Amino acid sequence: MKTPICDFVERYIKSGAARLHMPGHKGINMLGIEERDITEIDGADVLYSSNGIIRESEKNAEALFGTARTVYSAEGSSLSIRAMLCLAVMHAREMGKRPIIAAGRNAHKVFVSTAALLDFEVEWIYSTDGSLISCDITADSLAAALDEMTVKPTALYITSPDYLGNIVSIKGIAEVCHKRGMLLLVDNAHGAYLGFLPESMHPIMLGADMSADSAHKTLPVLTGGGYLQISKTAPAMLAERAEYAMSLFASTSPSYLILQSLDAANRYLSDGYRERLVGFIKKLDTLRAALIRHGFTLIGNEPLKLTLAPKFFGYTGCELADILAENGIVCEFSDPDYTVMMPTPEQGERVLADALRVLTSLKPRAAIVTLPPKLGRPSRAMTPREATFSPCESVKIEDAHGRILASAQISCPPAIPIAVCGEVIDGDVIAALGYYAVGEVTVTK
Repeated sequence: MKTPICDFVERYIKSGAARLHMPGHKGINMLGIEERDITEIDGADVLYSSNGIIRESEKNAEALFGTARTVYSAEGSSLSIRAMLCLAVMHAREMGKRPIIAAGRNAHKVFVSTAALLDFEVEWIYSTDGSLISCDITADSLAAALDEMTVKPTALYITSPDYLGNIVSIKGIAEVCHKRGMLLLVDNAHGAYLGFLPESMHPIMLGADMSADSAHKTLPVLTGGGYLQISKTAPAMLAERAEYAMSLFASTSPSYLILQSLDAANRYLSDGYRERLVGFIKKLDTLRAALIRHGFTLIGNEPLKLTLAPKFFGYTGCELADILAENGIVCEFSDPDYTVMMPTPEQGERVLADALRVLTSLKPRAAIVTLPPKLGRPSRAMTPREATFSPCESVKIEDAHGRILASAQISCPPAIPIAVCGEVIDGDVIAALGYYAVGEVTVTK
C-alpha cells in the first residue's frame, strides 16, 4: 500500500530546499525528527480541506477499515469525539429534532465538555452494578431505558471497549437504535485494532454509524494519531460534513509527524498485520490461563487488554502496578481495584514472559474485601453548559455536600467523571471522590 504523505516529506527532505516557512526549527535537528516536521506547504495538502496526499492516504485507511469515510485526527480521539457529537447534533437538527444524546455513564470527560460546548441535552444510562469505569449496556437494557424516557434521544453514545477491557454487544445495540431512528456513536478509542481480527469486532462493522478511534492506543502510531470513522450505511450527511466538524475543534497547525505516522500505519496494517495480531493474541491467552491457574482474577473480554482484579489475590491494583514497575514493567492504569496492561504484537513474546515471571513470583495473601463505592444518580441542577460557564470556586470535598459541580476533577486515565458538571454533590459522590483520592472539587458560586 502506498504512503503518499511519507513519500512527499521524503522528497522534500532530499530536495534540500531552504525552509522559509514554519515551523521555526527549519528542519535543523535538535531531537532528530525536525527534518520530517513540516507544515502545509505547497503539495503537502491541508488537513480538513484535503484533496491531495492526505485525502489519498485517508482513502487507503477507508479501504482497510471498510468505512465510507475515515478522517485523520492529529489530536487523538478527543477531537474525533467532539466532531462525532457535533455531527450528531447537525443530523438531529437536519431532521427537525431537538438534539438529545443518551450516553453510558462511563463516558470520557471529553463527552461532558462537548455537551457544554454544543449545549445538547444528555440522558444518562447507568450501569446496573453502580460501576464507574464500566457500563453494562445490553440491547434489552437499552430498550428498557429508552422506553422510560419521556423525550426520545436522537443518538446513543457508548464506550466500547472500556478502560477495563469490556466490550458490549454493538450489533444488538445498533439494531435497537436504528429501529428507533437513532444514531449509534461509539467511543472506540481502545479498539482501533478490532477490525483486523479474523471476525471483525470493529463497531463500524457491527452497525455503529460513527466511531472515534485512537490509532495511537493500540496501533504503532505516534501519540495523537486517531480516526473519525463513518459507516457506509450511515446518513450521507455525516461523511459529507465530517471534515467541517473536525475543523471546528482542531488546530490549524496539525502535526505532520503524526500524519506521517498514520500514513505509514496503513502500509503496516496491510502487510501481514492480521496474522501477527492473531498469533500474539493466542500467546496472550496462554498468559491469561497461566495467571488464572496461579490464582489471579482477570476481567474483560477485549483481546489485547490484560486486566487483573488483584484484591482477590490479596493486593490492591496500585500495589500490583508498583511491583511490576519495580521489575521494569509499566502498566497503563491502576486504581485500588484494578491493574490494566496493554501489550501489542509489536512487543513480541518477551514482554509477556516477563509479566508472567513477575506475577507468578507473588504469593497469594488474604483477600482484600473492601469494595469500591457504588455510584448513585446525583440530581441535576444545571445543564453542563450552565455549570461549566458559571462563576466557580474550589472547595474541599468535605465542604462540598449540596454544592453544584462546575467541572469534573478527574485525571486521565481513566478520565471518567464521578459526577458531571451541573449535578448536586451528595453523600455518594463524596464517598466516591474520597475513595479515588480526590481532595478538592470545583463548584459553582
